[in-house]
Amino acid sequence: MTATQPRAVGVSVEGVTKEFGDKVALDGVNLTVAPGTFLVLLGPSGSGKTTLLRCVAGIERPSAGVITIDDRVVVGPRGFVAPEKRGLAMVFQDYALWPHLTVAKNVAFPLATSRRTKAERSARVSDLLERVGIAHLAERYPNELSGGEQQRVALARALSAEVGLVLFDEPLSNLDADRREQLRVEIATLTRAAGVTAIYITHDQSEAFALADRVGVLNHGRLVQLDTPEAIYRRPINAFVARFTGLAGEFPVSSVTMTGTDCYDVTLPFALDHRISATATQPVDPAEPVSLFVRAAGVTLANANEPQGVPGVVLDAAFNGRGYDHVVRVGPQDVLSKVFSSHRFDRDHAVRVCFDASSCFVMNPGKVSS
Repeated sequence: MTATQPRAVGVSVEGVTKEFGDKVALDGVNLTVAPGTFLVLLGPSGSGKTTLLRCVAGIERPSAGVITIDDRVVVGPRGFVAPEKRGLAMVFQDYALWPHLTVAKNVAFPLATSRRTKAERSARVSDLLERVGIAHLAERYPNELSGGEQQRVALARALSAEVGLVLFDEPLSNLDADRREQLRVEIATLTRAAGVTAIYITHDQSEAFALADRVGVLNHGRLVQLDTPEAIYRRPINAFVARFTGLAGEFPVSSVTMTGTDCYDVTLPFALDHRISATATQPVDPAEPVSLFVRAAGVTLANANEPQGVPGVVLDAAFNGRGYDHVVRVGPQDVLSKVFSSHRFDRDHAVRVCFDASSCFVMNPGKVSS
């Protein structure tokens, strides 16, 4: 393994709980991250994702549980390893750059204790600055940089540490949309090229799905679902995960009939003469409340004279560059949003709404834990 290619490390979190007075921020979290994995922890504010990342980093000490990094226990009943001795680097939301150091010196800072020669350290810094696109800013100070430029410095500094684990604390949340998208690509590319393990937290599901090898969804301090982005999108384990990872609509069901393994036909109150096929990721009890959860990818629009689909009326249409996102009323007060079509359907236009069973889920709307 060369000096510029650190060895990716595994991370294990076992029964980690963190309490702040009467508040339980983490509630018995179990999590394993294989070496070289890009894991994204996804959840709303207060879900525990930041606390979990800070516990792995050593910034917070769990109330209970064990954390292992590279087969070394860093948190447990027998001791606590300080953050600087855990063999990790961190990219913060607010950049956390040294204001009195130039860009080059900020990036060089983790190399101060390296066995590299001065010339090798200088070459390493130059290479990283070139790779993140800010070589021309090497002699500037942080207060002379934009937010996106500062975050590139922070990324280069984390990678210069030559450690096997990099933690990202919502690094894109302070940037505008264009810079956020560009830097997201750079983070994904450079982190994977470095061959390290990454744990990244965000509340943005599109960001999570674009970056991750695996996504962990947290809610109220619990890890609700851990899987690939595709599996979480196509088979959400409960109503919370379905809602948080993006829905076009959610409707109470009038009747539900099982038609096969994990397959159901449902009717909706505003379209009793139309049966809609859907899937289930958990057994459905018809005696309990049941709702239909619809992904935007599972909805298509057709002209009103088509025989298939549920009647609807277009409330709004917005051009998104690739085509049009529509808002469609399908009942007296029932609305589907972000319904994509390459063809624009004008406002007040009558349409037929067709549903794809693979992107429609039936589940108890009140069940938010597994």
